[in-house]
Amino acid sequence: MWTVRTPFGRGYAFSQRIDTQLTLDALNMAVRRERPAPGLIFHSDRGVQYAAAAFRERLASLGVRQSMSRKGDPYDNAVAENFFSCLKCELVHLRRFDSRRAAQADLFTYIEAFYNTIRPHSSLGWLPPRDFEKRLLDWEAA
Repeated sequence: MWTVRTPFGRGYAFSQRIDTQLTLDALNMAVRRERPAPGLIFHSDRGVQYAAAAFRERLASLGVRQSMSRKGDPYDNAVAENFFSCLKCELVHLRRFDSRRAAQADLFTYIEAFYNTIRPHSSLGWLPPRDFEKRLLDWEAA
């Protein structure tokens, strides 16, 4: 599984390999769900799937500026690194999945019903992402 996160939404996709198509699928899900305005900055590590021409062209077609971490600096992508660490500790390493379909269902539930809606995040003032997003949008509207 690989994820692409936008500031106010999530996109993710499942595949047996981490490649450009997987990354495009995750990006396209985020775009369908969130409809980001041009000017969004997409930050990632320097993985080949993010440097691929097809991925860079898709970002450009959306008016999204690409930002990549510095070589060998895992702190540049700390949000994504933290997400995957939590996912592994709180779900993957605690379960044995009987099938790919079962793993996908549990991952979906973890992301949509727990991580984004219930799990508090220290970087968000101990709020879940959905609550933080709502407060931010309410503040911007006021």
